[in-house]
Amino acid sequence: MDTVVGQRTKTNILLVDDQPAKLLSYELILAELDENLVKAGSAREALQHLLQTDFALVLIDVCMPELDGFELAAMIRQHPRFEKIAIIFVSAVQVNELDFVKGYAAGAVDYVPVPVVPELLRAKVRVFADLHRKTRQLEALNKELERRVAERTAELEKANKHLERRVDERTQEREAALAQVHEMQKLESLGQLTGGVAHDFNNLLMAVLINLDLAKSQSPENPSLHRLLDGAIAGAERGATLTKRMLAFARRQELKPEIVDVAELVTEMTEMLARTLGPAIEIETDFPSDLAPIEVDRNQLELALLNLALNARDAMPLGGKLKISSRGEAVAANSVPALAAGDYICLSVSDTGCGMDEGTLKHAAEPFFTTKGVGKGTGLGLSMIDGLAAQSGGSMRLVSQVGKGTTVEVWLPRSQETRSVSPPTSDEMPDDRSSSYTILVVDDDLMVAEVTAALLEDLNHTVVTANSGSEALEHLRALGDAIDLLLTDHAMPGMTGIELAARVREKRSDFPIILASGYAEIPSGEGLGLVRLAKPYRREELEAGVIAAMNEGARHISPDGSINLPQEPSAGIRSRAAS
Repeated sequence: MDTVVGQRTKTNILLVDDQPAKLLSYELILAELDENLVKAGSAREALQHLLQTDFALVLIDVCMPELDGFELAAMIRQHPRFEKIAIIFVSAVQVNELDFVKGYAAGAVDYVPVPVVPELLRAKVRVFADLHRKTRQLEALNKELERRVAERTAELEKANKHLERRVDERTQEREAALAQVHEMQKLESLGQLTGGVAHDFNNLLMAVLINLDLAKSQSPENPSLHRLLDGAIAGAERGATLTKRMLAFARRQELKPEIVDVAELVTEMTEMLARTLGPAIEIETDFPSDLAPIEVDRNQLELALLNLALNARDAMPLGGKLKISSRGEAVAANSVPALAAGDYICLSVSDTGCGMDEGTLKHAAEPFFTTKGVGKGTGLGLSMIDGLAAQSGGSMRLVSQVGKGTTVEVWLPRSQETRSVSPPTSDEMPDDRSSSYTILVVDDDLMVAEVTAALLEDLNHTVVTANSGSEALEHLRALGDAIDLLLTDHAMPGMTGIELAARVREKRSDFPIILASGYAEIPSGEGLGLVRLAKPYRREELEAGVIAAMNEGARHISPDGSINLPQEPSAGIRSRAAS
């Protein structure tokens, strides 16, 4: 093995000659090179050294007993380890050209005749020693390079795998996001379709309910007939409830937000829920004492809680526990899906029922999706709650596990108000039923306009009908002060109800106007002081709306600019007897 001195590596040089004197002379000549010189007195000894040590050069005498130099060189070259070792022949006898050729054929790199010129021998040996040293250094550098390349390759492979994993994750995230977008688009399209169907269905129900009310009021005292009419009215009202749920899913229902104390609302509902759920289900409530109020439609929230309680009961046929709790939380951006940053109240309803698997949970909030039997559910409960939460500025979240139960979280914005102002009760409403007015009814649906006119006439009012905003303006220009009140639908082609009201108020700022609609996404009408009437409305609601609009002297203007209910009739309201 080569030895290292300082920064220089000594090479091993094998000297082979059967004459010790010649070996000593070679050693003296090459001593100046400062290499490791190893002497062998025979071919056999030389082979033993070769097998034990790595040599840069072998200096061989040609004429030796047993094996001559040519035979030794041939044996060396036959061994795989020594194919590239440098061999120099030294000879005093065989020095003709044929000997040189034979030596080179045996694998020699040089042939030195005797007598040896010391400087020449040293120069030749130095060249091959340096060549061997550089070769070894190059091999070491090559191994180091290979090692570094292998390390770098492993790092690149690791980085590539990490990158591939990240790409796969991002691809999955993108596919999930696209799937969510497609699902939202599907639900949005379904919501628009549902909202449109519900709007048309509302108009049909208006015609049915108003005609039933008229038939009941105009029929003689006939208990059997009244029972039939009451049954028909109850069926139509169930249809109206269904349309409200459809509009809630479509986020187009008419909401009446107010300041609500969640703990107080749930406490008031607890007894009713206990009777509804039965003795096998334990009800537990948990509300912090400092829970802030929320601003939401109280009736719709009560309906949502009842729906969730009934779903929990169906999931616990053998009994269990229903827990209703709430907490306040400051939500950061993107921390809760579909919620903007802000302060929220999380209303949580949990059960210990059978739970839902991943497939059922994925579709649970979709409209008309239900796991209940035929006739046992509409599939609109959760979608209605989801729509209510979204329309109120919050969101709904479902968590469920098979065998462990389900938790529904309804996130609603925290209200900045601390008290709720109760609306006037029916006892506070002015009794103006004896007055009769000339009312302009505007609706693009002819059937709705006709039944509304019939109901108003039954209430002892005179009615003029129009089927568009432009036609209504023509009637107002032609009849002038003869019209006491405008009752208009909102969703009409060409000119909406809000636009018609604004045109009318440009001429008569105090003109009484009722805006009727089943939709919620209409402009606020701030400053117009409109009475809002939700479709489908009944006789009593229409009568109260007329009184509210005509008694405009003591209006209660809501935050959206509409009138809730008046308290006292104002003086100077002109009444017109029906002809």
